[in-house]
This record gives sequence, C-alpha cells and structure tokens, in this order.
Amino acid sequence: SFIFSSPSRIIRCFFTLLQEQQLALHISMTVLETVVSFFLVLLFTLLLTTCLWLSPKVSRILEPYLVILNSLPKSALAPLLIVWLGGNYKTIILTGMSVAVFGSILSLYTAFAETDPEKIKLIRTLGGTRMDILLRVMLPGNIPSLLSIMKVNIGLCLVGVIIGEFIAAKVGLGYLIIYGSQVFKLDWVILSILILCIVAMLLYQILGFLEKWYLKRH
Repeated sequence: SFIFSSPSRIIRCFFTLLQEQQLALHISMTVLETVVSFFLVLLFTLLLTTCLWLSPKVSRILEPYLVILNSLPKSALAPLLIVWLGGNYKTIILTGMSVAVFGSILSLYTAFAETDPEKIKLIRTLGGTRMDILLRVMLPGNIPSLLSIMKVNIGLCLVGVIIGEFIAAKVGLGYLIIYGSQVFKLDWVILSILILCIVAMLLYQILGFLEKWYLKRH
C-alpha cells in the first residue's frame, strides 16, 4: 500500500486535501494554464501557418527549423525558459505551448498545401486575390483539420504544463506529483495522476463535442 496506495487511502486523501482547500487550487491552476496555453497555440498556429502559406519563400526557409524544433524534447527547453522568465506561470504556459505549437503549425500547413486546387483555380478565374483564396477556401475548408489538430493539442498542452509544473511551479497538479514523490506521500502522487486522467478526458470530450457539432451543421 505504501508503493501503490489503495482505493480507500486515495479517497481519504482526496477528502483531506479537499477540506484543506488545497486540491481545488491545484486543479484550477493546472486547468487554467492548460487552457491559456491551448488558445495561445491555436492563435499562433493560425497566424504563422497563414504567413507561411502567403510567403512560399519564408515557408521553404522556416520549415526545416520547425521540423527540428518539433522533434526536440520539450523538457530540455524548460530550464532555459526558467532562466529567461523565472519560475512563474509564464514559464509554465510557454512550456505547454512549446510541446504543441510546432507540430500544430506543420500539420495545418500540410492541410493547406493539400487543399483542392480546383477551388483555388475557380477563385483565381473569378478575379480573386490571394487573400480571397485564404478567406474563402483555405480557412473554411480546413476547419475540420483544425478541429482534429485541436483535439491533439489539448493533450499536448496538458503534458507541457505538467512538465513546467515539475520544474517551476509552487502550485498545480504537477507540483503536487513532484512534491509528493519527494516526501514519499504517494497517495498525493496517485491521486494527482488520476485527476489528470479525468481532466484530460473531459477536455478531450469538450473538443470532441465541438467537432461533432460543427460536422453535423456542415
């Protein structure tokens, strides 16, 4: 029971932390950092992918660097971010973003590149500009791809936030896990992992519901 805990000990630990008003704070902080990093990833993905598509020359220059950054273990970046920004929520949010943003840009740019060329030709035939193609073909036509990328990103952002909390946080589920392991309170560790599973499932289900709602309407 010391190593693996037990259901009864987990339940007691849950209610103890709840009564001490610690658990709600840890959960809310982790969820908030994950959601903020997720929306920032979405914003940067749309902006940077659009810039890459509008400028093929910039795309050819930056694509190898994006591939390298996407392959880099993001836990290696966290200590560097701490030196630059300090051990605060900004570092944790940036760590969450770093896990998802590069792969997200590459995936959406690939979806842009695979858009039906006949639709682009039609817009050009009617005298449309490159901006018309972007607003009337590229963005609307790739919303399903963007929703699929978002479903992956929410989990990646949560992973990045936990990595950041391991290193830089004083509150959050990642902090609870690392602190619990250091002081041999494995009930805290197991409980935090179980809560993380539930949080990840709920966030994924919300985006899954959003995707189904969109596809049903279109």
